[in-house]
Amino acid sequence: MVGEAMGYIQVGKIINTHGIGGEVKIYPLTDDIYRFDDLNIVYLGHDKNKLIIEAVRYHKDMVLLKFKDFNNINEVLPYKGEYVYIDAEDRIILSKDHFFLFDIIGALVYTEEGRRVGRVCQIIRSAGNDVYVIQDDQKKREYMIPAVKEFITSVDIDDKRIIIDPIEGMIE
Repeated sequence: MVGEAMGYIQVGKIINTHGIGGEVKIYPLTDDIYRFDDLNIVYLGHDKNKLIIEAVRYHKDMVLLKFKDFNNINEVLPYKGEYVYIDAEDRIILSKDHFFLFDIIGALVYTEEGRRVGRVCQIIRSAGNDVYVIQDDQKKREYMIPAVKEFITSVDIDDKRIIIDPIEGMIE
């Protein structure tokens, strides 16, 4: 899950090592893969180990990072499967009506009439638009709502509340 944890924001996940020289392959959790070009420091894993980025490359929609003082595969292998974080202060400023995924995950969803539908549990990324997966409070049903203005009428990040205007049959 993409998220914000105690002043840190997930920007990727180390899915493997790359070569024997200490590089890691990262699945980016950001819309702009080239955002990594602007980073000098990242934090890895649950303990948020601070590492200095020595080099950034890109290969097949993945990010390849080389960390300072990590020069062979054995030094980076323990980080396989760990999330990559940045300082929350280093996050980019988004334009109006654009949100970080972690701002949407967990938000309560209501219809315009005030009926509580559930909570956003997942976001499916697609070429056209994202789709919010909403789980009802009993965790028995899931609803898929395209993240477009026709259905999402308001998003309040501070209150983690989303108002939707579903078409007939969308949430029944």
